[in-house]
Amino acid sequence: MPLTATIVAVVAAFAVYIVGVVVYRLFFHPLARYPGPLLAKITGWHAAYHAWRGDRHLEFWRCHEKYGSIYRWAPNSISVNTNTALKDIYGHRANVRKADFYTAFPPTKDTFNTHSSIDRAAHARKRRVLSHAFSDSAIKTMEGHILDHVRALCTQLLGATQKTRSPQLLEEKQAESSSKRGWSAPQNMASWTNYLAFDVMGDLCFGKPFRMLTSPTNRFATDLVASASHRHLICGTYLPIHKYHLDKLLFRRIAAGRARYMAYSKAQAGERAKIGIDGAPDRRDFFYYLLQARDPETGAGFAPAELWGESNLLIIAGSDTTSTAMSATLFYLAHHPECFAQLARDVRAAFASLEDIRLGPALTTQAYLRACIDEAMRLSPSVGGLLPRTVLPGGLAVDGHFFPPGTDLGVPHYAVHHNEAYFAEPFVFEPSRWLPDEAAGGADAVARAQSAFCPFSIGPRGCIGKTMAYAEMSLTIARLVWAFDLRLARGEAGRIGEGGWGEAGREWGREKRGEYQLKDTFTSWKDGPMVEFKLREGAEIIE
Repeated sequence: MPLTATIVAVVAAFAVYIVGVVVYRLFFHPLARYPGPLLAKITGWHAAYHAWRGDRHLEFWRCHEKYGSIYRWAPNSISVNTNTALKDIYGHRANVRKADFYTAFPPTKDTFNTHSSIDRAAHARKRRVLSHAFSDSAIKTMEGHILDHVRALCTQLLGATQKTRSPQLLEEKQAESSSKRGWSAPQNMASWTNYLAFDVMGDLCFGKPFRMLTSPTNRFATDLVASASHRHLICGTYLPIHKYHLDKLLFRRIAAGRARYMAYSKAQAGERAKIGIDGAPDRRDFFYYLLQARDPETGAGFAPAELWGESNLLIIAGSDTTSTAMSATLFYLAHHPECFAQLARDVRAAFASLEDIRLGPALTTQAYLRACIDEAMRLSPSVGGLLPRTVLPGGLAVDGHFFPPGTDLGVPHYAVHHNEAYFAEPFVFEPSRWLPDEAAGGADAVARAQSAFCPFSIGPRGCIGKTMAYAEMSLTIARLVWAFDLRLARGEAGRIGEGGWGEAGREWGREKRGEYQLKDTFTSWKDGPMVEFKLREGAEIIE
């Protein structure tokens, strides 16, 4: 057969195959009856595109607004926007496993951590080890290290109130009776909360802080984490990109950043492993528990690759998500002075001094503080997209729909957090919705909201660091509110961009001026808010 005829035959066969796949997926696939974007029904490239753009969380919400509570977001994938689906898909009795989406996360094909382990037994083993590190007693022993970094943040903001960067601020400063009473220059709180969360996680995980709050040396790592997370999302959403290393061709900057992050995390794990169990006798950091762990059957400990894998998880999950929740809380408090005023009254009345703010009943009973944090995480969840689960043999019923084995299912956090069925006025920052005595609708409304609230996911794969995250966030927000008054930066009132506030005329979902806009990179990339601080009357910060 001539070469030309061979080429024509191959092209024709390929075209027939493509047409056959399209026809099957549109009309004969088990999920063909579910609505969704035409391209999403045909190929996973549709989802990969939105993963690359960083608006995947918004696309889930937009499609649910258009198609209803259930829609098909990829050829073999269904998104369900209900509170009942949360329990059906992620609950302890759900007949599912983690989807193959997570195979794109490990640094090597044989390196799985607690987050990316698909096998239930492997996950259970790793989670049992980390559960000791995240127990209430372990967190209490690490409180002093967390407070050291919160103090460092307060000191940095105090220093900012004593500096000026514009003639207008200089004139105002000179009019103040004390330099410590002036408003600071605008501070980008996405950056400061990033530095704080990374320093805390470095201390708690590796026994040493990254010192990002006080030095720019390691601050580059925040961008590397963003690249690594973003690469994982793109490649996990459409696995052929991962399998054939297409990210190195299509997303070179993201792939290069991810490679640098892997080298960075590997170095951190290696340095801590060299210290060993007895190298830091004054504390039991997370690596202490990893190094101490032994398989009950073989007696073997975690291999170096496993230690590396866990360090990847701890750095991203323990810093990026917490910093987003804190910056979101500050964004909404700055945009709602009345909420800040109420929170300030509560916190300042409960604690006589800054150093009185510690973990314990006095802090955990600050209901409005917790409500402000929860409401910020509801509106701008750190992980806004969907965590896919694959249906196991036997199938799974969700909201009256039966899904066959092999189907990928999930509930998108951002979408369910803005579902009017569970949250009245879902785009309004209203902390009182979490307080039974103040919420419109009372305890029933609070219970309904709680049933759809999932910033840490739920079930056996829910975030193991939830308690620690709340501890860090509560200590930080309470201390900032106790010590400082704050306001949006004048002339900006927030940062307009991918991670600041919304703006009229932008794409559907990014036009809301009072919403903290995030870029979905599996976790979240953010920028802003730009906030000015002033040390309040009578407050004192020990530098």
